[in-house]
Amino acid sequence: MYQCQICSHKIEPFISFGRMPIANGFLMPDQFSQEYFYNLVVGFCPECKMVQLLEFVDREKMFHEQYAFFSSTSSFMARHFALFAEKVMQDFLGEVRDPFVVEIGSNDGILLENFARQNIRHLGIEPSANVAEAAIKKGVKSICAFFDEEIARQVASESGQADAILAANVMCHIPYLHSVAAGIKILLKPGGVFIFEDPYLGDIVEKTAYDQIYDEHAFYFSLQSIHNLFSQYDLEIIHAEPLNVHGGSMRYYISHKGAKEPSPFVIKQIEKERMLGLHQYKIYELFRKSVEKSRDQLNQLLLSLKKENRRVVGYAATSKSTTVTNYCGITTDILEYISDTTPIKQGKCSPGAHIPVRPYEEFKANYPDYALLFGWNHAEEIMAKEKVFRNRGGKWIVYVPKVQIIE
Repeated sequence: MYQCQICSHKIEPFISFGRMPIANGFLMPDQFSQEYFYNLVVGFCPECKMVQLLEFVDREKMFHEQYAFFSSTSSFMARHFALFAEKVMQDFLGEVRDPFVVEIGSNDGILLENFARQNIRHLGIEPSANVAEAAIKKGVKSICAFFDEEIARQVASESGQADAILAANVMCHIPYLHSVAAGIKILLKPGGVFIFEDPYLGDIVEKTAYDQIYDEHAFYFSLQSIHNLFSQYDLEIIHAEPLNVHGGSMRYYISHKGAKEPSPFVIKQIEKERMLGLHQYKIYELFRKSVEKSRDQLNQLLLSLKKENRRVVGYAATSKSTTVTNYCGITTDILEYISDTTPIKQGKCSPGAHIPVRPYEEFKANYPDYALLFGWNHAEEIMAKEKVFRNRGGKWIVYVPKVQIIE
């Protein structure tokens, strides 16, 4: 029996993706025999409504000195985080004397550098040494550590409490959320605000975005499940904001209970979640059936293209691509390679499926007939960049929200 990480109630499993490798575990051929695998299974807690993985991978296996994801590779996300920082400064720091901003999981400093430029006191807490070092080189003050209650006490003691604590695409990565919530309560000033954004469960279900499910994403949040977690620490949601990033995200605003007036949107969104059925197991059974249908349709399409001797390559060696290639059984028999601009991934092979990852220049030098778009959540940015590919007859294959070819 699996117990909920939030309330210890019995979890009800609803989908298994089978044996899965580390999503960002790109590796060389001589490392294949030592590759780590785990069972990727997702369940729903009927008590606190939290959707979560049933088996967690040790955090040191995912976040380390060779972490393969650098946020600043996306110009779209750079603009997104610049606007995020501007909103925080205008809405929450304008009247504050000598404000202090802390970011949990600050990666390469893409968000905090906006505060650094304004000479605002800040601190990034990032567990992966290589990306933390990249942030430090930008002038972003950072420490290499996993945020928890102990680190919160240490930072509060050394630098004082924070006026704003931020996190972007991080909270869902952390299995030990109770220690994080306790740390927020300690580190956040009485009138401060904790703001975080993550992929939204409602969008994942509605779009059949099953590739959002992988080892780093331990939880899949709704407003109701977030409320049930933070209310245990006298913290409450005061606002939430839907975002059109990462295929559909939600930004949550949390404060000490009673410190700020909650907005009407919170109640409205929780009611919407009930209408969608996110509080009931049966919606996740339907999600599983949709995922299986999507998998079968993608396989059929790729096999038909292979029979026609069409060249197909993957575009963007994302974490999400690991779930898709392994769950759908996509190998080098189908994809020649995956094109990616991240140097640390190039020359290596994709996790589990062992598809070569090659520099973007190879894609440009010899366009394929079709590109399987693993970075579908950046489709607008990517397709605007790849007009030459399309003008020369190249076609895109996407699988969210449905399997289709885009010419």
